[in-house]
Amino acid sequence: MDELIKEAKTGNPDAFTQLMQSQMQNMYKTARAILHNDEDAADAISDTILVCWEKMGQLKHESYFRTWMTRILINKCNDILRKRMEFCSVEKTPETSSCDTRFENVEWKEALYSLDERYRLVIMLYYVEGFKTSEISQILDMPVSTVRTRLQRGREQLAEVYDSDRRGQYA
Repeated sequence: MDELIKEAKTGNPDAFTQLMQSQMQNMYKTARAILHNDEDAADAISDTILVCWEKMGQLKHESYFRTWMTRILINKCNDILRKRMEFCSVEKTPETSSCDTRFENVEWKEALYSLDERYRLVIMLYYVEGFKTSEISQILDMPVSTVRTRLQRGREQLAEVYDSDRRGQYA
């Protein structure tokens, strides 16, 4: 992947396209976890790809590409959330979510969405995307200790959701 990144940094559109295609699933999972909506996730991903293309030359270390790209994606998702909040406050209409059939495990999806937003993103980046706590710290611009705390609290919330679901089955 480092070779693709180097080629993309020189302005090679084929290398850049191949690089972005290799990251598409990771970007989708992250954007969907934040936005809960396929259309908004697609918008965030396309905006991220555009920014990455425009600023690829500014990437200093190839090894930080995924962290850099994910930070851009999260910023784009936050922009969409801000716009959505402004729109909702003006329109006073409830947001409806679309049905997503791409998540294979519906229970995991439901448990994940039951988490507080601050825990959900850290859990997604750690378990789904495979980032280390130090990388998540860079992406979210927060201390590593905060990332670890949020991981722990997110795990605790997931355990509570799982335990309550199991108790409900046998009641």
